[in-house]
This record gives sequence, C-alpha cells and structure tokens, in this order.
Amino acid sequence: MTDYIFKISKLSKVYFGKKILDIEELCFEKGKITAVIGPSGAGKSTLLSIINGLDTATKGQIVFDGKVLDKKPDIEIRRQMSMVFQKPVVFNTSVYKNIAYGLKLRGIPKGEITESVEEILELTGLKDRMKQKARTLSGGEAQRLNLARAMVFKPKVLLLDEPTANLDPANVAMIEKLIMHAKTEYGTSVIIVTHNMFQAKRISDNAVFLLNGSIVESGKSAQLFSKPQDSRTMDFIEGKMIY
Repeated sequence: MTDYIFKISKLSKVYFGKKILDIEELCFEKGKITAVIGPSGAGKSTLLSIINGLDTATKGQIVFDGKVLDKKPDIEIRRQMSMVFQKPVVFNTSVYKNIAYGLKLRGIPKGEITESVEEILELTGLKDRMKQKARTLSGGEAQRLNLARAMVFKPKVLLLDEPTANLDPANVAMIEKLIMHAKTEYGTSVIIVTHNMFQAKRISDNAVFLLNGSIVESGKSAQLFSKPQDSRTMDFIEGKMIY
C-alpha cells in the first residue's frame, strides 16, 4: 500500500466568481519528488499556497500525513513544511544568520544551530559567503541561500515554486542536487512546480499535469513523459501551445 504525505479531495478555489482550481482527487507520495507541470494560469502556484496554508481553499479537504488540515494549518504543522519561491527573498543580515533564523524560532540549542548551519553551508557551496550580507549575493547564490534556509531543519515537506527560473545552468544543477539530497538524505517529500520539462524528467519520481485548474493526468514520471495517456499531456510536454 502506497504511503502518502498529502491526500487532497474535492478541492476547489474560486476567485471573484472564477474557479481557479477544481481537483477531485490528488495524492502526493511520501518521500518522493513530485513535479507539478502545466501552462501559466493552470493553478499550480495556487495549489502550493493552499497546501502550505498561505491561501485557503473554497471547498475540499487536505490530509497531511494522516491528519485532516484545518483551513489554516496550525504553526506546528506549518513548521514541518518549507516553501521556496521563484524570486529569492533574503533578510538584510549575513548569510549565516539568514539560515540560522528558522532554527532559532524553533528553539534549537545554539550548538546544534551552528552544526546544522555549517553543514548546509558546505552542502550549498556558500561556506565562504557565511559572513557576507545576503543582499549582496548573486541571483543564483541567493536562491541557494533560500533553499539552504528551507532545508536546514530537514522538513517533512519541501514546496518549490519555479526554484530555478532564470538561473544559469551551474546554479540549476546545484539546486537540483540539493533537492535530491533532501529526498535521499532527509526523507523529505518534495513538490516542485516547474515549466522546465527537462528538469521535471531529471529529478521527479511522479508528475501531475494541471490544465485550467484541473488534473489532466498524473502518475509515474517515466510513464507520463514517455507515454502519456492524454493527447493534451503530449502536446504540452512537446511544447505545443495549449488554450
């Protein structure tokens, strides 16, 4: 029996009378990387925001690790999740303090914070930048910092909204390596929204194709990208325009 980190049922989101999401059923496998693909406006980012409690669904139910979530998940549940957005957001302090911040909020002892931060700095290639002001980092370095801050407390769930958009190939490769590390070393369940089909094929175990707020197709990535069951999925992954 497959173990799921999220089970979503009869989920809908309506903005100003327009239905943005309409998902009958969707499950995310625990300890796996799931890519959510689809054209702009498909509802991908809205889905992530609802899962993370940044937005609320109009209707529906989300079960997280066996527990039904309220409209706004409590702080302890949200602390088991971490989200990284397309545009890096950094605090106006050092790289080290940016990463340590979330651990301090969780009341982690100082010695453990130092150990955890130094480990993730090494992993992300930012060790020589630890005392540098975070706002002076390059775009790729800032995004690695964002991911480091999200990963340092080894979350159960990592939610990624276009984390490598507009980055150079070297930083894309580094971030993909970090995502794989979170999965294999921490057992983190990863949900990544991406327009990069090559990236989705490279790193995901499962994939979900959203179109106009609804699921067209979902399943194992190897199957979905090589032999999709729906012609619209094939059109999308081949780069054809979809209306």
